[in-house]
Amino acid sequence: MNPMSCTVFLDLLAREAPPVEFEAPLVEARASGAAPEVLAELEQAKLAALRVRALLERRARREAELSALFDTAGDLAGLRDVGAVLEAIVRRARRLLQADISYMTLHDPDRGDTYMRVTDGSVSAAFRALRLPMGAGLGGLVAQTGTPYASPDYFADERFRHRDHIDVAVREEALVAILGVPMRLGAQIIGVLFAANRSARPFAQEEVTLLASLAAHAAIALDNARLLEETRTALAELGAANQLVQARSVAVERAAQAHDRMTGLVVRGGGVEDVAAVVTDILGGALIVLDADGRRLAAVGTVGDLDEAGVAGAAAASRGLGRSVRSGDLWVTSIASGAEILGTLVLRTPEEVSAMDQRILERAALVTALLLLFRRTAAAAEGRVRGELLDDLLTGRAVHSDALHERARLLGVDLHAPHVLVVARHRTEDSPDGRAASWSSSEGRAASWSSSARRTAFWASSDAASRHGLVAARGEETVFLLPGLAPGPAAQRVAKELGASLGTPVTAGAAGPVQGPAAIAGAYHEARRCADALLALGRAGDGASSEELGFVGLLIGRDRDVGGFLESALGPVLAYDRRRGTSLIQTLETYFGTGASLSRTAERLHIHVNTVTQRLDRISRLLGDDWQDPARALELQLALRLNRLGPLTN
Repeated sequence: MNPMSCTVFLDLLAREAPPVEFEAPLVEARASGAAPEVLAELEQAKLAALRVRALLERRARREAELSALFDTAGDLAGLRDVGAVLEAIVRRARRLLQADISYMTLHDPDRGDTYMRVTDGSVSAAFRALRLPMGAGLGGLVAQTGTPYASPDYFADERFRHRDHIDVAVREEALVAILGVPMRLGAQIIGVLFAANRSARPFAQEEVTLLASLAAHAAIALDNARLLEETRTALAELGAANQLVQARSVAVERAAQAHDRMTGLVVRGGGVEDVAAVVTDILGGALIVLDADGRRLAAVGTVGDLDEAGVAGAAAASRGLGRSVRSGDLWVTSIASGAEILGTLVLRTPEEVSAMDQRILERAALVTALLLLFRRTAAAAEGRVRGELLDDLLTGRAVHSDALHERARLLGVDLHAPHVLVVARHRTEDSPDGRAASWSSSEGRAASWSSSARRTAFWASSDAASRHGLVAARGEETVFLLPGLAPGPAAQRVAKELGASLGTPVTAGAAGPVQGPAAIAGAYHEARRCADALLALGRAGDGASSEELGFVGLLIGRDRDVGGFLESALGPVLAYDRRRGTSLIQTLETYFGTGASLSRTAERLHIHVNTVTQRLDRISRLLGDDWQDPARALELQLALRLNRLGPLTN
């Protein structure tokens, strides 16, 4: 072989000349008149050089394909954005296959068709928005069968069903040759990867294989994206669950702390105010504790004015639901023991109260109910002990015994110190006539008390204990033996404070001071007369001793002889009325009450004036003609007033 011929073709290969330039050495040789054997040798060298060139092109193309696949694998390994990876795959497919356009469609399980996901090189908006039913068009056929299809001339190909809207979009994009390969995920076809040209072109098997490899990478990218999204969702759910667990743990810790603190209060003998302080310390806001009648028992913080009707309605709802109820910025929880309503907790806070914090409020209501029951039980127990001692003193039993003084000493009562007796009268729910249920006797302990009777017992026991005194319920009255020297102010205080607690008028009579057990029974009877006198005089709701009752006090107090006074002043008239069943006393009261007017007396008594005159004549014969003299008339009017008081003066 001519060495010059080899050198020429090696130079052409070295500078990657196009195939047409490999004809130049033959043309020059023919022009120079080279011998036939030289021309034949040049032809063989040319053909060998072209084969080498084709081999180099295939290897370069293969290297580019492998590089693209390697880059795609790297994209998958560092997957962050599935959309960016799919765009890179479609772009590489277009470049490697030297196609005018490449695109990808994905299966839509909800609609049962495929839709355009990514395009590269597209110029038609209709084409980019195209949807292909399964089996329709080349892409629909690939998606349905899972087999690659290549068409060198799409509109002349009858292997698949043409649809008008698909053909319109393909014409608008000016596509002619189309290659589609399935994107598989296991046995499932999830989409199709395409390469297309705007001129007729057959696709080689190597191109089909390359596009299928890229399609496999695209399927992996989609699956990785799905797994990554599921992982992210699971992590997010796990994080949310962890936050919920942490929040629940904090709430449980708060509830446990509240439980421990409130339990400690019960053990240490704390009060309702202490429970309210614990609740506001943990939940914030301000808390008020109301009793069964809506009166304030304790408050922590500034609750402000309350809508009583709204709070009452929320408390009723709380009892019915068995949980806290929201009313505006208030959280209301009923305090109850079984069917008995003990009160209400009202929490005012601008913050949202979680379900766990509501349980804290409800636990506080339960602890408050326990404290109220404990306090009531303790007060009732102490009240019984104090009442039994005072009962013995009021009846005068064993007033000189050492045992009596020892019992008083154990209760913190010094019977040798000055004391006053106070008798309180009031109406209760179970006693329309004013008689109170006895709570210091065995009969009273077995009785079912009304709420007012319980409040009376609780207030009276607490007040007597705080003042180192005694208290007892005796039928229609509550009796106090209190240290002190001033019976009148003591009666006024009891009437005011007990009346405020009950929300009903309380009338209190008092006597004293007395010193020593022997004088207590007498003072008790005087205090009773003072209470009865207040009621008879129309002064219900007031408190007084005999000193505050004027002339009535002088007559119902100790060392008085009211009976003798009445006998001397009105004895004959009283005796006449008893014997004859007449009404001379009533006529005399009316006569003095009308200013000694015969006509007004007759009018008030509904009798004739002559009858009045006859009765007054009878009184003159019984009392003497001087009964209308000013001094005698004043004495008679006082006697008539005392006679009207009846047994109070006995």
